[in-house]
Amino acid sequence: MGVSKQVIELYFKQLQDDICVELEALDSAGRFREDLWQRPGGGGGRTRILEGQVIEKGGVNFSAVHGVLPQRIAQVLGVAAVHFFATGVSIVLHPINPYVPIIHANVRYFELEEGTWWFGGGIDLTPHYVEEEDARWFHRQLKAVCDRFDAGYYTRFKEWADNYFYLPHRHETRGVGGIFFDRLGAEAGFDKADRFAFVRAVGEAFCPIYVPLARKHKDRPFAERQRQWQALRRGRYVEFNLVYDKGTRFGLDTQGRTESILMSLPPLAQWKYDYHPPEDSAEAHTLKWLQKGIDWVT
Repeated sequence: MGVSKQVIELYFKQLQDDICVELEALDSAGRFREDLWQRPGGGGGRTRILEGQVIEKGGVNFSAVHGVLPQRIAQVLGVAAVHFFATGVSIVLHPINPYVPIIHANVRYFELEEGTWWFGGGIDLTPHYVEEEDARWFHRQLKAVCDRFDAGYYTRFKEWADNYFYLPHRHETRGVGGIFFDRLGAEAGFDKADRFAFVRAVGEAFCPIYVPLARKHKDRPFAERQRQWQALRRGRYVEFNLVYDKGTRFGLDTQGRTESILMSLPPLAQWKYDYHPPEDSAEAHTLKWLQKGIDWVT
Protein backbone atom coordinates (compact mmCIF):
# COMPACT_ATOMS: atom_id res chain seq x y z
CA MET A 1 0.00 0.00 0.00
CA GLY A 2 1.27 3.47 -0.88
CA VAL A 3 1.60 6.45 1.41
CA SER A 4 -1.99 7.62 1.25
CA LYS A 5 -3.63 10.00 3.68
CA GLN A 6 -5.45 7.01 5.16
CA VAL A 7 -2.14 5.24 5.88
CA ILE A 8 -0.74 8.40 7.49
CA GLU A 9 -3.87 8.90 9.60
CA LEU A 10 -3.79 5.33 10.90
CA TYR A 11 -0.11 5.65 11.76
CA PHE A 12 -0.70 8.83 13.76
CA LYS A 13 -3.49 7.12 15.69
CA GLN A 14 -1.12 4.29 16.62
CA LEU A 15 1.60 6.78 17.55
CA GLN A 16 -0.80 8.48 19.94
CA ASP A 17 -1.61 5.11 21.53
CA ASP A 18 2.06 4.16 21.92
CA ILE A 19 3.09 7.48 23.46
CA CYS A 20 0.21 7.40 25.95
CA VAL A 21 1.25 3.93 27.15
CA GLU A 22 4.83 5.13 27.74
CA LEU A 23 3.75 8.28 29.57
CA GLU A 24 1.36 6.39 31.85
CA ALA A 25 4.24 4.09 32.77
CA LEU A 26 6.41 7.13 33.53
CA ASP A 27 3.77 8.76 35.71
CA SER A 28 2.66 5.49 37.36
CA ALA A 29 -0.34 7.16 39.04
CA GLY A 30 -2.06 9.14 36.29
CA ARG A 31 -4.20 7.75 33.50
CA PHE A 32 -5.25 9.56 30.35
CA ARG A 33 -8.78 10.83 30.03
CA GLU A 34 -10.00 10.64 26.44
CA ASP A 35 -12.50 12.94 24.74
CA LEU A 36 -13.69 12.06 21.26
CA TRP A 37 -14.81 15.05 19.23
CA GLN A 38 -16.18 15.92 15.83
CA ARG A 39 -15.41 19.05 13.85
CA PRO A 40 -18.54 20.68 12.37
CA GLY A 41 -16.78 21.29 9.06
CA GLY A 42 -15.50 17.71 8.75
CA GLY A 43 -13.38 15.22 10.66
CA GLY A 44 -12.53 15.09 14.35
CA GLY A 45 -10.06 13.73 16.83
CA ARG A 46 -9.12 12.15 20.13
CA THR A 47 -7.96 14.43 22.93
CA ARG A 48 -6.16 12.70 25.79
CA ILE A 49 -5.31 14.57 28.98
CA LEU A 50 -3.12 13.32 31.83
CA GLU A 51 -3.05 14.79 35.34
CA GLY A 52 -0.81 12.67 37.55
CA GLN A 53 2.04 12.70 40.05
CA VAL A 54 4.81 13.45 37.54
CA ILE A 55 2.84 15.28 34.85
CA GLU A 56 0.72 18.05 36.34
CA LYS A 57 -1.05 18.57 33.02
CA GLY A 58 -0.22 16.85 29.77
CA GLY A 59 -1.96 16.32 26.48
CA VAL A 60 -1.43 13.88 23.62
CA ASN A 61 -3.84 14.81 20.85
CA PHE A 62 -4.71 13.17 17.56
CA SER A 63 -6.80 14.85 14.89
CA ALA A 64 -7.81 14.26 11.30
CA VAL A 65 -9.88 17.11 9.87
CA HIS A 66 -11.05 18.11 6.41
CA GLY A 67 -13.22 20.66 4.68
CA VAL A 68 -12.95 23.91 2.79
CA LEU A 69 -9.77 25.85 3.56
CA PRO A 70 -10.66 29.23 5.11
CA GLN A 71 -9.83 32.15 2.84
CA ARG A 72 -7.42 33.79 5.28
CA ILE A 73 -5.39 30.58 5.62
CA ALA A 74 -5.41 30.06 1.85
CA GLN A 75 -3.98 33.56 1.42
CA VAL A 76 -1.18 32.87 3.91
CA LEU A 77 -0.33 29.60 2.13
CA GLY A 78 -0.61 31.21 -1.30
CA VAL A 79 -3.18 28.72 -2.57
CA ALA A 80 -6.81 28.76 -3.60
CA ALA A 81 -9.53 28.22 -0.98
CA VAL A 82 -9.99 24.54 -1.84
CA HIS A 83 -10.72 21.41 0.17
CA PHE A 84 -8.01 20.31 2.58
CA PHE A 85 -7.11 17.35 4.76
CA ALA A 86 -4.90 17.64 7.85
CA THR A 87 -3.90 15.02 10.39
CA GLY A 88 -1.33 14.81 13.14
CA VAL A 89 -0.35 14.22 16.74
CA SER A 90 0.49 17.05 19.14
CA ILE A 91 2.04 16.66 22.59
CA VAL A 92 2.62 19.13 25.42
CA LEU A 93 3.68 18.07 28.92
CA HIS A 94 3.82 20.36 31.96
CA PRO A 95 5.51 18.47 34.83
CA ILE A 96 5.02 19.03 38.56
CA ASN A 97 8.71 19.13 39.48
CA PRO A 98 10.32 22.40 38.30
CA TYR A 99 13.52 20.53 37.45
CA VAL A 100 11.68 18.41 34.88
CA PRO A 101 11.39 20.37 31.62
CA ILE A 102 8.29 21.19 29.63
CA ILE A 103 8.32 19.43 26.28
CA HIS A 104 6.37 19.92 23.07
CA ALA A 105 6.29 17.71 20.00
CA ASN A 106 4.20 17.63 16.87
CA VAL A 107 4.08 15.57 13.70
CA ARG A 108 1.55 16.43 11.02
CA TYR A 109 0.49 16.00 7.40
CA PHE A 110 -1.43 18.46 5.20
CA GLU A 111 -2.97 17.86 1.78
CA LEU A 112 -4.99 19.89 -0.73
CA GLU A 113 -7.45 18.37 -3.16
CA GLU A 114 -5.40 19.57 -6.14
CA GLY A 115 -2.52 17.34 -5.07
CA THR A 116 -0.24 19.59 -3.01
CA TRP A 117 0.98 17.93 0.19
CA TRP A 118 3.58 18.41 2.91
CA PHE A 119 4.70 17.24 6.34
CA GLY A 120 5.68 19.28 9.37
CA GLY A 121 6.63 18.83 12.98
CA GLY A 122 9.47 18.78 15.46
CA ILE A 123 10.40 18.47 19.13
CA ASP A 124 11.49 21.30 21.41
CA LEU A 125 12.43 21.48 25.09
CA THR A 126 11.58 24.24 27.57
CA PRO A 127 13.40 23.73 30.88
CA HIS A 128 12.42 25.89 33.82
CA TYR A 129 16.07 25.54 34.83
CA VAL A 130 18.48 25.04 31.95
CA GLU A 131 21.09 22.37 32.67
CA GLU A 132 23.76 22.36 30.00
CA GLU A 133 24.36 18.60 30.19
CA ASP A 134 20.69 17.83 29.57
CA ALA A 135 20.37 20.37 26.76
CA ARG A 136 23.39 18.94 24.96
CA TRP A 137 22.13 15.36 25.37
CA PHE A 138 18.71 16.39 24.06
CA HIS A 139 20.15 18.02 20.94
CA ARG A 140 22.49 15.13 20.26
CA GLN A 141 19.55 12.73 20.26
CA LEU A 142 17.72 14.92 17.75
CA LYS A 143 20.80 15.21 15.57
CA ALA A 144 21.16 11.43 15.51
CA VAL A 145 17.56 11.12 14.26
CA CYS A 146 18.09 13.77 11.59
CA ASP A 147 21.43 12.36 10.41
CA ARG A 148 19.78 9.04 9.56
CA PHE A 149 17.97 10.83 6.74
CA ASP A 150 20.02 13.83 5.62
CA ALA A 151 23.28 15.32 6.87
CA GLY A 152 21.84 18.82 6.56
CA TYR A 153 18.57 18.25 8.39
CA TYR A 154 19.71 18.96 11.94
CA THR A 155 21.46 22.25 11.21
CA ARG A 156 18.58 23.45 9.06
CA PHE A 157 15.81 22.40 11.44
CA LYS A 158 17.65 23.50 14.59
CA GLU A 159 17.98 27.02 13.17
CA TRP A 160 14.31 26.89 12.18
CA ALA A 161 13.38 26.02 15.78
CA ASP A 162 15.57 28.82 17.16
CA ASN A 163 13.77 31.33 14.97
CA TYR A 164 10.29 29.90 15.47
CA PHE A 165 10.25 29.34 19.25
CA TYR A 166 11.30 32.91 19.97
CA LEU A 167 9.56 35.71 21.85
CA PRO A 168 10.68 38.89 20.09
CA HIS A 169 8.99 41.11 22.66
CA ARG A 170 11.13 39.44 25.35
CA HIS A 171 14.25 38.98 23.20
CA GLU A 172 14.53 35.40 24.39
CA THR A 173 13.90 31.92 23.10
CA ARG A 174 11.10 29.90 24.66
CA GLY A 175 13.58 27.27 25.83
CA VAL A 176 16.65 25.48 24.47
CA GLY A 177 15.02 24.83 21.11
CA GLY A 178 15.19 21.55 19.27
CA ILE A 179 14.14 20.93 15.69
CA PHE A 180 11.22 22.38 13.75
CA PHE A 181 10.22 21.89 10.12
CA ASP A 182 7.22 22.66 7.97
CA ARG A 183 6.03 22.28 4.38
CA LEU A 184 8.38 19.37 3.62
CA GLY A 185 7.14 18.24 0.25
CA ALA A 186 8.53 16.42 -2.75
CA GLU A 187 11.34 18.82 -3.57
CA ALA A 188 15.10 18.18 -3.72
CA GLY A 189 14.80 14.52 -4.62
CA PHE A 190 12.61 13.55 -1.66
CA ASP A 191 9.32 11.76 -2.24
CA LYS A 192 6.39 11.20 0.12
CA ALA A 193 7.79 7.92 1.43
CA ASP A 194 11.08 9.65 2.36
CA ARG A 195 9.34 12.46 4.20
CA PHE A 196 6.94 10.11 5.97
CA ALA A 197 9.81 7.91 7.16
CA PHE A 198 11.53 10.96 8.67
CA VAL A 199 8.35 12.14 10.39
CA ARG A 200 7.81 8.66 11.83
CA ALA A 201 11.35 8.69 13.21
CA VAL A 202 10.77 12.05 14.88
CA GLY A 203 7.50 10.89 16.44
CA GLU A 204 9.01 7.64 17.66
CA ALA A 205 11.98 9.49 19.20
CA PHE A 206 9.74 11.43 21.58
CA CYS A 207 9.51 8.95 24.46
CA PRO A 208 13.13 7.70 24.29
CA ILE A 209 14.21 11.34 24.58
CA TYR A 210 11.78 12.68 27.18
CA VAL A 211 11.28 9.74 29.53
CA PRO A 212 14.97 9.58 30.61
CA LEU A 213 15.02 13.34 31.27
CA ALA A 214 11.84 13.12 33.34
CA ARG A 215 13.05 10.10 35.31
CA LYS A 216 16.35 11.85 36.03
CA HIS A 217 14.69 14.79 37.77
CA LYS A 218 11.16 13.80 38.83
CA ASP A 219 12.14 12.95 42.43
CA ARG A 220 14.56 15.84 42.90
CA PRO A 221 13.71 17.99 45.97
CA PHE A 222 12.37 21.49 45.33
CA ALA A 223 10.89 24.34 47.35
CA GLU A 224 8.37 27.13 46.87
CA ARG A 225 11.02 29.34 45.25
CA GLN A 226 11.41 26.83 42.41
CA ARG A 227 7.63 26.53 41.99
CA GLN A 228 7.32 30.31 41.76
CA TRP A 229 9.99 30.42 39.05
CA GLN A 230 8.28 27.56 37.25
CA ALA A 231 5.06 29.59 37.20
CA LEU A 232 6.87 32.57 35.68
CA ARG A 233 8.46 30.43 32.98
CA ARG A 234 5.09 28.89 32.26
CA GLY A 235 3.84 32.44 31.72
CA ARG A 236 6.37 32.84 28.92
CA TYR A 237 5.09 29.58 27.45
CA VAL A 238 1.55 30.97 27.44
CA GLU A 239 2.71 34.18 25.78
CA PHE A 240 4.26 32.26 22.90
CA ASN A 241 1.37 29.87 22.37
CA LEU A 242 -1.29 32.57 22.35
CA VAL A 243 0.58 35.25 20.43
CA TYR A 244 2.87 33.46 17.97
CA ASP A 245 2.09 29.76 17.60
CA LYS A 246 0.85 28.99 14.09
CA GLY A 247 -0.71 25.69 15.12
CA THR A 248 -2.91 27.43 17.67
CA ARG A 249 -4.03 29.95 15.08
CA PHE A 250 -4.65 27.27 12.43
CA GLY A 251 -6.77 25.21 14.84
CA LEU A 252 -8.88 28.17 15.89
CA ASP A 253 -9.21 29.52 12.34
CA THR A 254 -10.43 26.13 11.05
CA GLN A 255 -12.98 25.86 13.88
CA GLY A 256 -11.20 23.05 15.64
CA ARG A 257 -12.10 21.99 19.17
CA THR A 258 -11.05 24.85 21.44
CA GLU A 259 -10.35 22.68 24.51
CA SER A 260 -8.05 20.45 22.46
CA ILE A 261 -6.21 23.36 20.87
CA LEU A 262 -5.61 25.11 24.19
CA MET A 263 -4.60 21.97 26.07
CA SER A 264 -1.02 23.21 25.55
CA LEU A 265 -1.49 25.83 28.27
CA PRO A 266 -0.25 25.03 31.80
CA PRO A 267 -2.63 24.61 34.75
CA LEU A 268 -1.02 27.51 36.63
CA ALA A 269 1.15 30.42 35.47
CA GLN A 270 2.25 33.80 36.77
CA TRP A 271 3.30 37.21 35.55
CA LYS A 272 5.21 39.47 37.94
CA TYR A 273 5.75 43.08 37.00
CA ASP A 274 9.32 43.81 35.85
CA TYR A 275 10.74 40.77 37.62
CA HIS A 276 14.49 40.18 37.54
CA PRO A 277 16.03 37.22 39.37
CA PRO A 278 18.92 37.78 41.77
CA GLU A 279 22.31 38.08 40.11
CA ASP A 280 24.27 34.80 39.98
CA SER A 281 21.16 32.79 40.94
CA ALA A 282 20.10 29.59 39.20
CA GLU A 283 17.23 31.54 37.68
CA ALA A 284 19.54 34.21 36.26
CA HIS A 285 21.81 31.46 34.93
CA THR A 286 18.87 29.98 33.02
CA LEU A 287 18.07 33.29 31.34
CA LYS A 288 21.58 33.45 29.89
CA TRP A 289 20.89 30.31 27.87
CA LEU A 290 17.69 31.62 26.27
CA GLN A 291 19.17 32.87 23.02
CA LYS A 292 19.42 31.80 19.41
CA GLY A 293 22.38 30.15 17.79
CA ILE A 294 23.85 28.12 20.65
CA ASP A 295 25.88 25.14 19.43
CA TRP A 296 24.66 22.32 21.66
CA VAL A 297 26.30 19.36 19.91
CA THR A 298 30.02 20.20 19.70
